[in-house]
Amino acid sequence: MASGRDNPAEDVLAGVGPRLRALRQARGATLAALASETGLTASTLSRLENGKLRPTLEQLLPLARAHGVPLDDLVAAPPTGDPRVHLRPVRRSGLVLVPLTPRAGGIQAYKVVYPPAGRSPTLNLQTHEGYEWFYVLDGRVRFVLGEREFQMGVGEAAEFDTRIPHWIGSADSQPAELLALFGAQGERAHLAPSSH
Repeated sequence: MASGRDNPAEDVLAGVGPRLRALRQARGATLAALASETGLTASTLSRLENGKLRPTLEQLLPLARAHGVPLDDLVAAPPTGDPRVHLRPVRRSGLVLVPLTPRAGGIQAYKVVYPPAGRSPTLNLQTHEGYEWFYVLDGRVRFVLGEREFQMGVGEAAEFDTRIPHWIGSADSQPAELLALFGAQGERAHLAPSSH
């Protein structure tokens, strides 16, 4: 027979009984009262608390409700994976792109830092498939879209079809920071190695 060390599920289930007993006793409830509250028999509850019966989800759900605790508290579920996004900036053509979404494919979010005007590559309009959206976090932005040019400040946003020739950069002597969303085509266009 496998020991708890060989089977983490057994470790988790072995601790359920004592936790159930402690929760019931802390509430001052009897097995009979808990049985009427949950629809489980007093005998089943006693066997669960003593570890003589392996708990099922159908038994644990009404017990969690009755004790007013999340199901995870009953089973002392192990912690999930690290939810933090580990930001690894990428430098391309004078830009700093910080990926904010860790998944592959679909719409990606980036913080993009454009260098001060005059330090970025020449005004070289680009086109690619897809759409792009950006929001100015800090600084002033010069945004060229086709034949039109826009000056944008903090709190302003733009959305555009990237098949239209476009260019984005800082509008003055300070860096400009944007929050940008783009799909796979935009990601390739922004993260492709520089040809300069």
